[in-house]
Amino acid sequence: MVATGADLFIDSLESYGVTTLFGNPGTTELPLMQSLVESELEYVLGLHEDVAVGAAAGYAMRRRHHANESATGTDDRDAGNVLPLGVANLHLAGGLAHGLGNLYNADVSGAPLLVTSGTHSRDYQQEEPILSGDLVEMAEPFTKWSAEVKHVDALPTMVRRAVRTALTPPTGPVFLAIPVDVQTEETTASPEPLGRIPTAGRGDEAAIQEAAAALADADEPVFVLGDEIGRSGPAAVEAAVDLAEAAGARVHNEILAYEANFSTDHDQWQGALSTKAPGSAAAMDTDTLVFVGCSTNTTVTRPTTQLVPDEATRIHISPDAWELGKHAPAETAVIGDPTAVLSDLADRVSDAVDDGERERRLESVRDWANAHDTEPAPETIDGLLTKAGLARAFDSVAPDALVVSEAITASPPLFDEFEFEANQLLGTKGGGLGYGLPASVGAAVAEQEAGGDRSVLGYVGDGSYLYYPQTLYTAVRNDLDLTVVVPDNRNYRILKENTANLLGGDPDEYEYEGFDFEPPVDIAASAAAHGATGVTVEEPGALESVLEEALTTAGPAVVDVPVTDE
Repeated sequence: MVATGADLFIDSLESYGVTTLFGNPGTTELPLMQSLVESELEYVLGLHEDVAVGAAAGYAMRRRHHANESATGTDDRDAGNVLPLGVANLHLAGGLAHGLGNLYNADVSGAPLLVTSGTHSRDYQQEEPILSGDLVEMAEPFTKWSAEVKHVDALPTMVRRAVRTALTPPTGPVFLAIPVDVQTEETTASPEPLGRIPTAGRGDEAAIQEAAAALADADEPVFVLGDEIGRSGPAAVEAAVDLAEAAGARVHNEILAYEANFSTDHDQWQGALSTKAPGSAAAMDTDTLVFVGCSTNTTVTRPTTQLVPDEATRIHISPDAWELGKHAPAETAVIGDPTAVLSDLADRVSDAVDDGERERRLESVRDWANAHDTEPAPETIDGLLTKAGLARAFDSVAPDALVVSEAITASPPLFDEFEFEANQLLGTKGGGLGYGLPASVGAAVAEQEAGGDRSVLGYVGDGSYLYYPQTLYTAVRNDLDLTVVVPDNRNYRILKENTANLLGGDPDEYEYEGFDFEPPVDIAASAAAHGATGVTVEEPGALESVLEEALTTAGPAVVDVPVTDE
């Protein structure tokens, strides 16, 4: 059968179970856009390329949840039809440049993502036409693989390789540039079979035995859990709980974790590590540290306190060899799938640690928890809601919602107050603003597509929201069930806090230039301008009723919540 390159590209995606393509089209993508007309693929239009990339990443991350649920039998979806891949199509150098911000965020967040871009015909590229550039080199720093398709017959092989590379642990983005003449050329080639995607395996037997022995000999073991656990699904979270219970360990999330990696209502759970070095160093000041699936366990600015003690026994477990021993030496390192490795270790450690020793360790966990227990934050200060008060309202009104978070200074109170289950939290580990709102839209597309009834709740700080408010157009256009809550402190609070971290003192001791939104933006009106329902919470006491109404409103709704920085 003869087909054009554009048709073959679309056919290859469909053969792998891809159902949705995010994008912002341009002239060098017109053959592909014409192939979409006769395709079963749904095209989700973003009004900015970075919106399309962020939405595709959020979609992929939520699809991974669905695939994990299918594979573990927790719902009735067919795991073979739930490909946890996002696909975004951009336009030449200008469009790819626009999308690099969220390509970076997707890379750090491990989102399995295929980004493509049309480019000028091969026999015209030497003329350096408008919008041309070295697309492969532009994308390379933020991808697992970046390449240009040189011939139409190579297209199915390169698409297959790209998809497998994105989905193979450690997952992440890939990029393909497809010249316009490759899209229009005809070929008799056909899509290639994808094959089963491998896991990272069960781990090295000797290394696992070494890790089990170290945990058996530990005095006060501490676990630092990274998002590779949450990405692996509920079975991995359950295995982490089993191992922590067997070892009698105190458990924390790594710095900047954005998955539910442990049961947050468990007695051994003691919260995420602080982005401030002294707090994290104190939490990791012990004799035995186990790092599992970590990738961002370091502070933004150079720490003035050593985070990981030299004298500790350090055990690293990850599907990503690059992360093993990266931030601190590892006496024992295990490359493997978190579910398989943690389950194996749990059985071994359970046999090696007797009940009396386990109880002694758990008493140390309770002592640590009591020493670090703080008074609950107030609901309001000077008539404004606190971020903790907002988080409590979340937990009261929408305890089962999928939360997509990019509210940098408002997230810690959310994580403290909200009891997340596995597959209930998503966010960006990259720190580049402008990811949360597009990712919320992508997650809502995935939820709509799967026929799920879980509410999708974007928790997006005003600084991030204002990067891409036009994202709401995509949500409205696709009639998504999405509620976005904006903790609105009307400034880049994280920069004020980092000023104090970098220069010393208290954030309120400094004067600032360029950090405050004065005059403020009317976020509710901005949402309405794009077709969504927009509302501002005028009184703290009205918050829960406003949230309840927004969650039941048809179509996208944005709730602007003024909050205090105190």
